[in-house]
Amino acid sequence: MKLPHNRSRIEAFSDGVFAFAATLLVVSVGTQAESSILQVDWMVFLSFGVSFFALVGLWSVHYNFFRRTNYMDNMIIGLNAVLLFLILYYIFPIKSLINSWTGALQINADEFSSLFQLYSLGFLLIFTCYALMYLRVYKKANNSNMTHLFYARHFGLFVLVALVSIVIAELQLGLYYGLPGIVYVLLGPFCYFHASYFQKKTNAF
Repeated sequence: MKLPHNRSRIEAFSDGVFAFAATLLVVSVGTQAESSILQVDWMVFLSFGVSFFALVGLWSVHYNFFRRTNYMDNMIIGLNAVLLFLILYYIFPIKSLINSWTGALQINADEFSSLFQLYSLGFLLIFTCYALMYLRVYKKANNSNMTHLFYARHFGLFVLVALVSIVIAELQLGLYYGLPGIVYVLLGPFCYFHASYFQKKTNAF
């Protein structure tokens, strides 16, 4: 007999992984024995802060997915496992990227390009997982609706922009101006026009 999936255990495990990722961020900050507690390395604090709130943002997307559906199957469990693995690895390139911008990490052009590509590849893979999870719910769940299709396409735009960033970083276009990172501002207009188009086509919102 096929037993129903226990969604609460999947959510609890996922929250544990997010908590562990946050713990890794704190541990990686480190302290210097000779430093006073009153002396703060603001560049380290900045990279930690950006990484932490990026992690919170990813948790929020994950949280909202489970609010929007009760459907669970082996495919979603598998995609969720890949997603959590990627998130654990993803938080560290962000810190290195911030440190390179602030001068705390001295790297050459090729290394800077590789760092941008690593960041964008992680971003691409993470939001590919989110998009596929929503698409799976849309296709398989009895109570699926157009909202699930909307978010599958919405996060597909994230994947597209990350791919553009990877190409720019590989070609080293505007590298020292941070163009591979600046390109992410395209998400704003892309998502706005997609939402407007989707609403007109489906009247889902």
